Amino acid sequence: MIEMVIPQRRRSLGGFEVGRVLPFARRRMVGPFVFFDHMGPLDLAAADARHADVRPHPHIGLSTVTYLFAGEIMHRDSVGSEQPIRPAEINWMTAGRGITHSERFEHARIAGDHLHGIQAWVALPDGQEEIAPSFHHHQGLDDLPAWQEGKATTRLLAGTAFGLRAAVPTLSPLFYLHWQLEAGAKVALPEGHTDRAVHVAQGQVEIEGQRFGAGEMILFSSGAPAELTALEPTTAMALGGEPLGERFLFWNFVSSSQDRLEQAKADWQAGRMILPVHDRDEFIPLPEAPRPTPEPMS
Repeated sequence: MIEMVIPQRRRSLGGFEVGRVLPFARRRMVGPFVFFDHMGPLDLAAADARHADVRPHPHIGLSTVTYLFAGEIMHRDSVGSEQPIRPAEINWMTAGRGITHSERFEHARIAGDHLHGIQAWVALPDGQEEIAPSFHHHQGLDDLPAWQEGKATTRLLAGTAFGLRAAVPTLSPLFYLHWQLEAGAKVALPEGHTDRAVHVAQGQVEIEGQRFGAGEMILFSSGAPAELTALEPTTAMALGGEPLGERFLFWNFVSSSQDRLEQAKADWQAGRMILPVHDRDEFIPLPEAPRPTPEPMS
């Protein structure tokens, strides 16, 4: 049933560290999920909040997916969006042919904050990589169905699972779930998807007699049962979907074409991508350090 276990690797974002799970050397994608960062849990002091801000930067060829268990982040982008995100809400930004955005900890600057959440990227399918950029914010049971069964509370964040569909406008078959589990809770991942994985954000689970803890992502074999038991109060994310084929990654750009990555790099360096409407005073420059030739992600 278990195909692979991916540990998180610590990566600095400048103001704080994250646990990076995807991409991984031996498994670059899970369905269309091409990037997965675990933020926190951490206490952000008011004095440090400004340094933790993520200044305006660009994306192409993907949707960014932000979900918080705790804390608050302010999102601004080049299509005019200005939207704080709080726990149990989804910010889904589709870059398409190009978008810029910033993420700032303005709430934390007042009196500090406790931050914990996930940021993922979903690669866009063939024929949709160059669509117009857009932003969608979702909250509440009508948009993000949630239910409780026994010791498990489930919230569907995107895609389809267990006969339900979230309101997020996805472009390829996928599912994305948040599980809040009491000790002893038993849950199973939805069937019908080629790739399936679970990430333990907090707590500890047992799968096939093995124990897994916070920061680990467990990938399941296609078509096999995918079940787990919480050994203590646990927060977990389940994700998966259908593979999209070869994808290349450079910095914040994802594409099926290396030439398109080069164009995006040139566009950002030359200032041809507009900055967020309400956040134009600074930006992150294109990385100057030499990078190896991008490898395909599939």
